[in-house]
Amino acid sequence: MAGETTPPGGATRFIQTTRGLLSYSQLAPLLAERVLRVETAIAADTFAAQEAVAELVRQFHFEIAGDLVPEWAGHWRDAEVRVGEHHPPSPHRVPMLMRDYGEDLRTRRENASGRMEELLLELLAFAEGRLLSIHPFNDFNGRVTRLFLREWLRRLELPPVDLVPTGSAGEAAYFAALHAGDGNDWRPFMKIWEQRFEQFGDAAQ
Repeated sequence: MAGETTPPGGATRFIQTTRGLLSYSQLAPLLAERVLRVETAIAADTFAAQEAVAELVRQFHFEIAGDLVPEWAGHWRDAEVRVGEHHPPSPHRVPMLMRDYGEDLRTRRENASGRMEELLLELLAFAEGRLLSIHPFNDFNGRVTRLFLREWLRRLELPPVDLVPTGSAGEAAYFAALHAGDGNDWRPFMKIWEQRFEQFGDAAQ
């Protein structure tokens, strides 16, 4: 999953859950069921009243993992991690960074309210790239980010584009955009969002 921690040397990851010690491949379908339930709730405007971005992100994490890893589901990351070549911020900085992230999103949304294409693309690029860069949870950050983007697209009245990179070229471009976003360069992510909207339009024809 793009945005998730990668096991060294292709090793299998295991996570202690309420159902025992599960490999990531065993855990994936359980997470997929819960993600689907949250996506259905998003489509039904269930989370429309939640204005606090940080709390909404935490709620999504709890919704998909609360019954599987109750000890840390919905809680900010408490350990140092590496994601490929990216070293996310220290865990003690996560609460402040998530508050700032919510405020930055609010400001960017106000500035993009006129639906100027470039500002809107930059808003979406920032929403995705910055959240993945902070990497606020011990795990499942990619899934939570996509759920948050689903809710964000709904609030902006934008189409439900495909958010998962496909193929080796798509994945390479995505990870390059993540790397650029770590340095606050959102242009590669803006290009990805532009392509997502184009592909959605092509599929709808």
